Amino acid sequence: MLLRYFYDEKLAHASYLVGCQKTGESVVIDASRDIEQYIEVAKKEGLKLTAVAETHIHADFVAGSRDIADRFGAKMYVSDEGDENWKYQNLENIDHQLLKDGDKFKIGNLTLEAMHTPGHTPESISFILTDNGGGADHPMGIFTGDFVFVGDVGRPDLLEKAAGYEGTADAGAKEMFVSLERFKLLPDYLQVWPAHGAGSACGKALGAIPSSTVGYEKMFNWALQFDDEATFVKALLDGQPEPPKYFAVMKRVNKVGPALFKDLQVPVEATDASALHEWLENDMVIDTRASSEFAERHIAGTINIPFNKSFTNWAGWLVNYEAPLYLLVEEGTLPAILQALRSIGIDNTVGYMNVNAALEQVSELESYENIEPAAIQEKVEKGDIQVLDVRNQTEWDEGHIAGAIHVMLGTLPDRLDEVPQDQPILVQCAAGGRSAIAASVLQAKGIKNVTNLLGGYSRWKTDVLEAVK
Repeated sequence: MLLRYFYDEKLAHASYLVGCQKTGESVVIDASRDIEQYIEVAKKEGLKLTAVAETHIHADFVAGSRDIADRFGAKMYVSDEGDENWKYQNLENIDHQLLKDGDKFKIGNLTLEAMHTPGHTPESISFILTDNGGGADHPMGIFTGDFVFVGDVGRPDLLEKAAGYEGTADAGAKEMFVSLERFKLLPDYLQVWPAHGAGSACGKALGAIPSSTVGYEKMFNWALQFDDEATFVKALLDGQPEPPKYFAVMKRVNKVGPALFKDLQVPVEATDASALHEWLENDMVIDTRASSEFAERHIAGTINIPFNKSFTNWAGWLVNYEAPLYLLVEEGTLPAILQALRSIGIDNTVGYMNVNAALEQVSELESYENIEPAAIQEKVEKGDIQVLDVRNQTEWDEGHIAGAIHVMLGTLPDRLDEVPQDQPILVQCAAGGRSAIAASVLQAKGIKNVTNLLGGYSRWKTDVLEAVK
């Protein structure tokens, strides 16, 4: 047997290639849209991509299962659990098998058994893997998807918060309690292979270790320490982070099937300022440079989402999926940026331009100031500048600057009426990264007198609050 682990840092998403080396067959579990990585490893190991399997209808990335099925004729194995709202659609022309609890399928000498594990979503299943090739009759591991993570479990409130299904959070938490009681009955030696790691919004306390065991999670995972359902439900629902806006889009896309990657259009490069001005008048233009460079000089109307580990998440929050998207990119970065955008279904990128060439063609540029906490403290305390805190709700609840307004970054474009336009704005987050994006959003929307707090609330606590003590 061969097992390979793949990890997308921008999505904190883990996927797996499992192959039977005796027969040359293999299956990809929870494939991302970047299927080339699986093709490369399968070819290197002498395997054929004969199957793909999904633990549930994913909300945080576009699954690549249908691309693999289309390209290689691979068979899809997906859940048939859950109600009518959580059934896969448009599978008629794809070789597939719908799975209920206890159903099994073979990949060469490997056996995978579906275990219905609702809670995160109603249709969620996990796959228990047994390697029969070595004569073993006991399972070796379980692919848990978004059911059990290292140190955490899947959040049950996404259907309600992101997909708009009222009242499902409490019901999902109760289902999760039952599923975890069943998980506790599994052998302690069973390896646990989850679909996400630290940084994912599919839970609130995911660990950074890629795998675990059932026994270890039973001992140390906070969510497996409860014997009372009501107490567990309250603890699970408390403190969950805001689900990115694009999660609702991903649920729909993965349910009905995304556009095949091979059919996506290639964006057209702009060569002059007239095209750039046209973009700015009609649609969103994202400048992908580092925030420090953007702050010094940028084109009015552009929004800055730096191409780093957080790029995909904030693009999902801020980009309008229904409108054309244009990019200002640095040399050589376009392919990786497009891959990141398409990983969450932002497929309507229709134009791009080298950012340095664009800056040279615009005579008047904007900027904003980055300022140290100590340098702005007096203005904040006198009320001469309005503090705008763009952190998550849990961060705000744990402590914030007196007199600040709270508008979480991802919701800022829809809540601009809450931001005063008759006084200067000091934008602040935890460390300065999210607030830099927020500063660009405000300026692009016409609120020009903006300053970004360097180091955010963390530096404020150190430089200002401790100094006062």
